[in-house]
Amino acid sequence: MNVLIIDDEQFIRQNLSDYLEDSDIDTRTASNGLEGLNAVIEERPDVIIVDLNMPVMDGWTFIKEAAKRFADIPIIVLSGIGLVSEAMKAVKAGAWDFLSKPISDMQMVVHVIEKCMEKARLIRENNHYQTNLEELVQVRTEQIEITKLQIIHCLGKASEFKDNETGNHVIRVGEISCLIAKGLGFEENFCRLIRQAAPMHDVGKIGIRDNVLLKNGPLDDEEWKHMQSHVTYGCEILSPTALEGNSKPCSQEELLKNDKPSDILDAAKRVALFHHERWDGKGYLHGLKGKQIPIEARIVSVADVYDAVSSKRPYKEAFPETKCQAIIREGKGSQFDPEIVDVFLNSIGAIVDIKNKFADETPFY
Repeated sequence: MNVLIIDDEQFIRQNLSDYLEDSDIDTRTASNGLEGLNAVIEERPDVIIVDLNMPVMDGWTFIKEAAKRFADIPIIVLSGIGLVSEAMKAVKAGAWDFLSKPISDMQMVVHVIEKCMEKARLIRENNHYQTNLEELVQVRTEQIEITKLQIIHCLGKASEFKDNETGNHVIRVGEISCLIAKGLGFEENFCRLIRQAAPMHDVGKIGIRDNVLLKNGPLDDEEWKHMQSHVTYGCEILSPTALEGNSKPCSQEELLKNDKPSDILDAAKRVALFHHERWDGKGYLHGLKGKQIPIEARIVSVADVYDAVSSKRPYKEAFPETKCQAIIREGKGSQFDPEIVDVFLNSIGAIVDIKNKFADETPFY
């Protein structure tokens, strides 16, 4: 242990130093606050004992500076008898404890020093615990987010495997949606979120009968109604109702409360439920119109339709690239948000690159 003694009276400095040295406590002395402050900077003592009334820099100024710059070092004030009120003011200013002088019992000095050291130890341990706890919480949170992301991507892949044996459609829709979001000027966090959420758009296909999903020909009215239900199935699959305590996790009102969700499951539910809504209000299931439709669903709608028409399915061949782009262009202002279509067409070179990079013959990863 190392104690710094700051007092303008040489006799007091020497007496304290001698006694503490005899108690196996190393000491250093200073005759005023400025000299003491320099000593703290040089050696960072374990404890500081400081007088209040000194030349050059008094104890008040020293305490203010030391408490601000070295808050973890205990400061013990030396105060004359009858000046306890000053000592209490010093404690409020940043000192940890005080001693009255003249000092009649040197053992009391050691007791106060040990008490302050114990307090400092407890504070350090608490700070260490809090820091470690925050780091542990951050690590656990990141692990949970990674696990959540892996699970929902597996769900997206599972749904896509029902009518596309490689599952790369969900990857392409995610990448194209992210590219469009960047073109619209959204910040990086939202672009990353939409890349992660977009693959969940058709997770509800898991609930669609194979004879409807894979039918080679037009659907009748009952089959079409059943096919439309995949948007509700998808939202419900992504809604852990029991955990949320929400009996209506896919209500339109609840999902439209937040203009721009920050959680991947919230974004994925909105994409799953609303990606078949149309700009002109003629989509399903809710008939939302224009900007009533969440922006992430409007973006995914364009990416999904483009990739669907440009991909081979058991019930259709892939359309030529020019026709795929024409379908998107013709849907501007009716099926699709006009601004999104403009960004899509302006980014078509990069979008075609994504389509080629994650072509269906490429193994899913």
